[in-house]
This record gives sequence, C-alpha cells and structure tokens, in this order.
Amino acid sequence: MAQTKYIFVTGGVTSSLGKGIIAASLAKLLQSRGYKTTIQKLDPYINVDPGTLNPYEHGECYVTDDGAETDLDLGHYERFLNVRTSQANNVTTGRIYQSVIEKERRGEFLGKTVQVVPHITNEIKERVQVLGKSGEYDIVITEIGGTVGDIESLPYIEAVRQLLWELGDNNAIVIHLTLVPYLSAAGELKTKPTQHSVKTLMESGIKADILVCRTEHEISNDIKDKLALFCNVKREAVIQSIDASTIYDVPLLMQEEGLDTVTLQKLALPNEVAPDLGRWNEFLARHKNPKDEVTIGLVGKYVELQDSYKSILEAFIHAGAANEVKVKVKSVHSEYITAANYENKLKGLDAILVAPGFGERGIEGKVKAVEYARVMNIPFLGICLGMQMAVIEYARNVLGLVNANSTEMDENTPDPVISIMEEQKSITDKGGTMRLGAWDCELKEGSLVKEMYNGESQISERHRHRYEFNNAYLEQLENAGLKATGFNKETNLVEIVELDDHPWFIGVQYHPEYKSTVANPHPLFVGLVKAALEHKNAQTNATLA
Repeated sequence: MAQTKYIFVTGGVTSSLGKGIIAASLAKLLQSRGYKTTIQKLDPYINVDPGTLNPYEHGECYVTDDGAETDLDLGHYERFLNVRTSQANNVTTGRIYQSVIEKERRGEFLGKTVQVVPHITNEIKERVQVLGKSGEYDIVITEIGGTVGDIESLPYIEAVRQLLWELGDNNAIVIHLTLVPYLSAAGELKTKPTQHSVKTLMESGIKADILVCRTEHEISNDIKDKLALFCNVKREAVIQSIDASTIYDVPLLMQEEGLDTVTLQKLALPNEVAPDLGRWNEFLARHKNPKDEVTIGLVGKYVELQDSYKSILEAFIHAGAANEVKVKVKSVHSEYITAANYENKLKGLDAILVAPGFGERGIEGKVKAVEYARVMNIPFLGICLGMQMAVIEYARNVLGLVNANSTEMDENTPDPVISIMEEQKSITDKGGTMRLGAWDCELKEGSLVKEMYNGESQISERHRHRYEFNNAYLEQLENAGLKATGFNKETNLVEIVELDDHPWFIGVQYHPEYKSTVANPHPLFVGLVKAALEHKNAQTNATLA
C-alpha cells in the first residue's frame, strides 16, 4: 500500500486566521482531484474535550456520529468534504495527558520517569497517525490549534518536528498560515510579523514548506518575492489568502493561487488530474444569485457570538442555496423576550428557529417564541432544547398545566413534561455523559417530518442532551394535538414532535445542523426555508388583496 502523506497546518502572528477553512479548502481541492483526504484538529487546551466549555469560550461544540464532542472546525471539515469525522479527528492536550497518565498508572512505562519528550510527544505522534494507518486515506491534514510560540503548542510542534524527520522527504510538509497586516498610516502591507513568525517556527526546528498569507489587500509580486527570500520558501509556495465574501469561495481562491499544485509537488504526488468542482460551483452560483429572500429568527441565548450557532448558520446557507433563496438570519436574544415585548421582537419573521442550549437562563423567552410561532402559524423548527420548549409551551397553554417545565429548570415542577433519563440520574460528571452521537429514529407514516425526509422510514441523527420527553404525558399531549412522529425504537424515547393544524411546526430532540453539508443540505432546513418562503408569499398576497 502507498505511504499515507501528511500535511501539518500551523498558524502564526495571531489566532482566528482561519486555519480550519484553509485546511478544509485544501482538502476539498485534493479530494476533487481523486485523493482520499481527511483532516484532524489538535487543540492545545487542557479540557479533555470542548463539551464542558461555554460557547462564549470556544464557539459551538460539534458532535460526530461516534459521540465525540469536538472543536467546531470539524464541522467545516464535514461541510466541505461531505465525509464523516470521528473521535480520531480531534485531539486535545487534556486527552493526551489523560492517556499518558493512565498508562503510567498501569505501569506501561516500566518505572521510567514520564516526561514531555518522549512520552507526551510519542502519544501525539500516535494520535496523528491513527487515521493514516487505517488504510482509508491517501492524505491526512493535521491542523495544530493555537499560534506558534504559545507555551501550550510546544509539545505539538516538537511532535511535528519528529514526524517530519521520521516520515522522510516528500511524505510530510508544513503549511504555515500567517497574517500580512495593512498599516493604514503607512499605506502599505507589512511582512515583518510573518518573518518573525517563521523565525519562531524555525527555532523549533521546523521549516515552513508553504506560506499562506492572510490579507485584506492584494499582495504584490514584490512582497511575495520578499516573503519567499526572508522566510526561506520557494516563490511559488507563497500563497495569498485574501478576505472572501463567503468561506465557500476559499477553495476556488486557493486553486487560483496554486495551493493544491504546490502541495502535490512537495509531496511528490501525481498532479495530472484537474480538480472537479462542478457541484461546488453550482452551489456557489445558487448561493450568490438568489431569486428571493426570507428572514428567519434564530432565538437563542448565545447570539452575541456567531460561532455559538455555527452549524445552524451554515445549514441555512446550504438550505438557502437549495431553494435559491437568501436567508437573512435575525438573531433574537431569548433572555430579552418578555410577555410585554415578544410580539414586537418577533414580528415580520418568515420563520422561527428556537436554538439548542443548556440551563435556565433565557428559557421563558424561548417558550414565548414557540407560542408566537404556534399561534401566528409561522413556520417553526425547535432543535434539542427548542423541541423541549415546544413541549413545555403546549403543555402550559393548551393542556392547561400552567407550571409544566423541565426538571433541568425546575426540579420541583408538578408536571415534568421533560425529565432526566433514569440512567442519567446517578451521573455527577458533566463531561461526555449525555446521550451523544448518532441514534436511529423511526418516522411515523403520514407525518410532515417523513415527507421532509423524502419518505424515509428510518433516519439516523446526532444527539447531545441529557433530558428527555416524559412519556407519562405522551397520551395527554397527543390527544390535545401535539403529535410524536419520531421514536427511537430501542429506548422508546420521543425524538420528534409536530402539530397537525399548523403549516410547518416541527421539534426535534437531535441536532440536524451537524449533518448539513454543501453536497447534502439537511432536509429539515431545506423544508423550513421553503415553508418560510411560502409564508412570506402568502403574507404578501394577503396584504395585496
């Protein structure tokens, strides 16, 4: 079998330059040339995974089919490549140290002193090569989180240095992503920060093979020559990455700059097959040339930080393109929705999505948003906690159980329509203890949700939650008109609720946004956007009449 090739992506000067997007874009180009490609992320924080992190700290927590709580960059990888990721695609310092300490406790190091080098670096090298040794991939791209020079990143950089040496020439390369800032006072781009960043990398024993330069202005040939000379890279390996109107433009911009070509040269891989980006370009054409526009309210409590709902926002882009509609997402902070102002906050929306979340902050605002969508016949999608809010709202306002709640918000509620699973009750740890990953769901005949899934009877969707629909209230709620239309057969847990006498009202216990990709927009988002357009047109016609 041919040797798997490795590409390491490091970052310099500042964080948030978009290593994940560059890695995903390069992977897309290599994949479109016929190479089996995957990406992994090495995160230098000491949390075992981002599952316990507040979204304000690190953006959303992404979940894979095998139940790994991971960095949001894995969402980009899946959306670009349409290939499923797993636990092996995200490694944290916490997980590395946890593994090494467990081995030491078991006596696997034969009484030796356990050190960063070689024990931590060996563990990192093993994790990096798990995907490569699986035999499934020609190329593995590994994104190193953080910025070169950070204390936290040092063991990763050292592990990369060792791997470059062990794997040999043409089998592993380093792409360094850096910033070329524009100083408006001087009216010019400055290369010095990049030079210093490359110098820091070289002090760790690593030479950058390719330099990707993030910039707000075009980088001239003179500046490229200067960067090549002073950063010790070939002229064709200096790649400009200019700000794009959408992240989905980046693969095309990288192709124009020749990033895939120079990468294949460095890895001594055949370069004859041109990238096949036909479907990608079709998606971009629909995305950039919409025939209509809808406004959808995203009701959540982390709306100040866009990354908190990254997968939802991207799923709307995919679904918008599928419908040839521009989706304007209006963020509505649930904490500020009250009985006095909810109509004012939510009026003019073509659809409402109540977002996932944890804890009681902003809950009553979410319940009010559900009520508004239900009573005003506005298309509605509730995700995870949003579905639970739909159940609580219906129990309170239709069944008359005025104190109905989730035991997450009120342990002493007389009507716990949402309650904790029996097997969760004894769990005290917060990390990795929820219902996580892909679970099967059977769809009911004649339901709206089955129609949305193109008539499929069984689906598999990803979960991340601890509380469940309480089946003790199932009959009561169904008799009153809130139908359970999706179940997990093994556990008999309710996965989906919907309303019969409403144009489009669906609540799902799972996270459909995690599976939406450019190639396969999620059917629930496609359906919601379509319903939003129909609602908008009906309102317009009613006004004209």
